[in-house]
Amino acid sequence: MYTFVMLESRAMKKNKSLLILVVGLFMVHNLYSQRKMITPEFLQKGDTIGILATARKIDETALKPAIKILEYWGLHVVLGKTIGKEDHQLAGPDWLRAEDFQQMMDNPKIKAILGAKGGYGTVRMVDRIDFSRFKQKPKWVIGFSDMTVLHSHINQMGIETLHAIMAQSFEKASPEALESLRKGLFGEPLKYKIPAHPFNHKGSAKGELVGGNLSVIYSIIGSKSALDYKGKILFIEDLDEYLYHIDRMMMNLKRNGYFDGLKAVIVGGMTSMNDNEIPWGKDALEIIQDVLKDTKIPVIYNFPAGHIKDNRALILGKTVQVNATDSGAEVTFM
Repeated sequence: MYTFVMLESRAMKKNKSLLILVVGLFMVHNLYSQRKMITPEFLQKGDTIGILATARKIDETALKPAIKILEYWGLHVVLGKTIGKEDHQLAGPDWLRAEDFQQMMDNPKIKAILGAKGGYGTVRMVDRIDFSRFKQKPKWVIGFSDMTVLHSHINQMGIETLHAIMAQSFEKASPEALESLRKGLFGEPLKYKIPAHPFNHKGSAKGELVGGNLSVIYSIIGSKSALDYKGKILFIEDLDEYLYHIDRMMMNLKRNGYFDGLKAVIVGGMTSMNDNEIPWGKDALEIIQDVLKDTKIPVIYNFPAGHIKDNRALILGKTVQVNATDSGAEVTFM
């Protein structure tokens, strides 16, 4: 009898310890999944911003409008050594583009890094970067399109980034796009109201904003730069793709479960799309609507961000409130 009681007591203690361990692991996981994102320091007049090229080549002449506006905002501008460099399409070899980015990240005098131009090539240099100092003292990384690689990679570290116009875009950007970037950099509130779209899914949601260029998101699936979209709000945009490519990428995301557990989707510009001799039969928004039509979450179409003049700034990694009604939609950064 005594032996039985002792065995039973030991079993109870073992089960209790196991229960405590399971609860503890659950709490750690829950805290991690709800970790507070780090907001880099907002800029002040007199701060220095660096411009460099992570992908396609560009010369200094094309950056003059951006330099003029940034200086008008009270910022000092320094150009990276990739500006004016050329390696076929790219702004110098991979090692040079990585070194340029590394030096600007590690330079304490530079408070923000603005991409000069998109194209393709950022994914070729991102794994050469040592982010250890950056994690200790984050700064704003700004751009869109191909820089989605860096947004996603840095957001994975728990650090916010700015999806906004790049230096080449300043000359043709809308006043609203420019002002939204200024507000984002200097820490002023961001809130957008846009007209209703017939494809919108009405509803409200609150969550961390992630995403960027659809083609880049598709290309980094399975890599260390890929994001976990569970519980997030996903933003997508794209340029110059064949319509069936849009369908293929959306179906890939759907079949991989990327839309499962999302709180909302924001669809930006789907610009200058291409079609085959035999038409696909739907435009880009219709393709996206077809894939997302059965979701029970808010979806906003025609948001002013992407490869368009009115490319409004979005703080990726930031919590946003999304509201979609019959009269329109709102996106408010918390």
